Amino acid sequence: MDAPPYGGRNEDIMENQLNLYNTLTKKVEPFVPRVEGKVQMYTCGPTVYHYAHIGNLRSYIMEDVLEKFLRYIGYDVKRVMNITDVGHLTSDGDTGEDKMLKGAKREHKTVLDLARFYTEAFFSDCAKLNIKTPDVVEPATNCIDEFIHMITVLLEKGYAYVAGGNVYFDTSKLENYYVLSSQNEEDLAVGVREGVEEDTNKRNKTDFVLWFTKSKFEDQELKWDSPWGIGYPGWHIECSCISMKHLGEYLDIHCGGIDNAFPHHTNEIAQSESYLGHKWCNYWFHVLHLNDSTGKMSKSKGDFLTVSLLESKGYNPLVYRLFCLQSHYRKPLVFTYDALDNAAVAYNKLIARIRSLKKDGDVDQAAFDQYRQAFITALGNDINTSSGLTVLYDVLKADISDATKRALIADYDKVLSLGLIEAADTVEETAVDDELEAYVLERIAARKAAKKAKDFAAADAIRDELAAKGIAIKDTREGTVWELVK
Repeated sequence: MDAPPYGGRNEDIMENQLNLYNTLTKKVEPFVPRVEGKVQMYTCGPTVYHYAHIGNLRSYIMEDVLEKFLRYIGYDVKRVMNITDVGHLTSDGDTGEDKMLKGAKREHKTVLDLARFYTEAFFSDCAKLNIKTPDVVEPATNCIDEFIHMITVLLEKGYAYVAGGNVYFDTSKLENYYVLSSQNEEDLAVGVREGVEEDTNKRNKTDFVLWFTKSKFEDQELKWDSPWGIGYPGWHIECSCISMKHLGEYLDIHCGGIDNAFPHHTNEIAQSESYLGHKWCNYWFHVLHLNDSTGKMSKSKGDFLTVSLLESKGYNPLVYRLFCLQSHYRKPLVFTYDALDNAAVAYNKLIARIRSLKKDGDVDQAAFDQYRQAFITALGNDINTSSGLTVLYDVLKADISDATKRALIADYDKVLSLGLIEAADTVEETAVDDELEAYVLERIAARKAAKKAKDFAAADAIRDELAAKGIAIKDTREGTVWELVK
């Protein structure tokens, strides 16, 4: 394991440095992995039937921060992610059409071609957001034998039954099915979502499908032979088996969006612990929704926000990452373009301040250690990224050498991943054409008029608008001057 830069021992840093909210216990508690110094981490991956919207990507950003912080404080992390390329139906209640099949019909592609295209698109978006690719990425279609084996064992143990050609998990066999939520059976709508017909094969409303057969979906493109007939796995079985394949019988942290807590993660716990005969995962990390003015973002609404759409509007994807880091992962976050513009202004100002730091000089070891510990304390308080950013700004204002500030910023960015030093050290050769110059001069004139009318809010808004586009303005005795800063 690499030692941290500028001193400090990993084993000293790890101990009692992370307190994490655990959805399983409903409280913030010290993180203690099963094996000292090692973390087994699983992340629910995308269903690759369409582009990921920025609401999905908020979860992956925060999971990325968690993984990188664990590594930062010295843990040896192995992170596994699944790719759902079969089995996820349009209702989380195991009803409706397979999302992959629906996407393939929409785009006139095979399911596998669709999966390859959107898997590549997902990781392309992740790269733009500086999200690290997990150590293991496993498509569900690679693990059919593992699914069949687990289902067979669940049947043998009496936790599953066959009805109507499908195999179901029997939730009545569990003492406490609702381990991650406060829901109860009476609160559940039939089939989970309104307008979905009841599955009469189920013994209990909360039972879920482990294996579908051809009798239910004749047009399903991907099918495999099984002891119960030709068919395909249910969605929930995937994560349990892929996790166990690569991480064994015990898991330290399982991550996902809060919408996965029920029923998906609830069902994972039910089948995994019934199969294993012991507790499976100690910590559950859930990221709350990103909302727009109409509520939770969803692909089902039709037009949805993607990284590519933000880029087309002139936004650096890392501005969206900063926007997410400015809020705590357990708070709902409301997206507006005004809020994103504010994040862009903050990002560009931050880069400009870092660019002004001198590169030469010595690092003050004592100051470095002090501020590094302040950052660890901030992030260690339930991955409080907004507090971590505050520490970064404190460093910029501190009475320490520029070399120490740059070293700390580079160190913090191992977790924040905002590309701060790289952006500050990169001088882009952006041509100032006539159109750009005309636009800037027009906005400067409008700002001057707003100030003359004592409409200072409008004047500030124009300054922020220009800053969001990487244009800095400065008032001098000779008038207002401007320059490109990105």
